[in-house]
Amino acid sequence: MNVADLISIVAVTAGALFFTAGTVGLLRFPDAFTRLHALTKADNLGLGLIVLGLLPQVDTASTALKLICIWLLVLVSGASASQLIARLALRHDRGR
Repeated sequence: MNVADLISIVAVTAGALFFTAGTVGLLRFPDAFTRLHALTKADNLGLGLIVLGLLPQVDTASTALKLICIWLLVLVSGASASQLIARLALRHDRGR
């Protein structure tokens, strides 16, 4: 096992732990706003760590660029979707 494999294992495992923590936050926090906050922060960091763990394993620069583009797309779409959900919850007074 080389250093790249070890970095991949550690980063992907840490990313999976952040996804698990976000899911626990989604299920346990009391209102929509704290649930969204926990879920978006944990998922963005979790996906970033998974992409970081996968980057040493790719063969070409185009594949690495695709992974980074997917991560950026998820960052933008997750932030936009959580903003819309929070605004709707605030409008209908269902956040609390």
